[in-house]
Amino acid sequence: MNVRPLLVCALLVLAACGPRNIPGTQIADTNDSRAILKVMEQYRAALEARDAKALQGLISKSFRDNAGTDDPADDLTYENIPEALPALFSRIDPPRLTMDVRKMDVRSNGVATVIYYWNATWRAPGLLDKPQRDAELEQMVLQKEDGQWRIVAGF
Repeated sequence: MNVRPLLVCALLVLAACGPRNIPGTQIADTNDSRAILKVMEQYRAALEARDAKALQGLISKSFRDNAGTDDPADDLTYENIPEALPALFSRIDPPRLTMDVRKMDVRSNGVATVIYYWNATWRAPGLLDKPQRDAELEQMVLQKEDGQWRIVAGF
């Protein structure tokens, strides 16, 4: 009896039973990963729409971003986003933003880390003559709160 065809069939069956990824990514296809990708898309759309209320709806009440400075006056928090972002948004035309999620680590403690590459173009009339472009690899941290994924860091 030739055992080789049986081994090939067994390997194919085992390979088919492995974890599935979201098409076009290396991200495991789970309810949590799909929910996190949805939050990332809502974040992108809210930035393009310059919608501070929508952004506030995506973040945790414990969210804090220091804007890369030591000055607490420019920190963003859950409480001050509805007032702080409209002033910032008013200085730019609606941006165009693409995001490519590269890696996602969803831990059993309800915390997820997302590594993503973003590419943005925007205009700042009155401040800069030419359209601006920026691209960077970033990290965002989300936490599951009351069954919903919320951004806690990396805004």
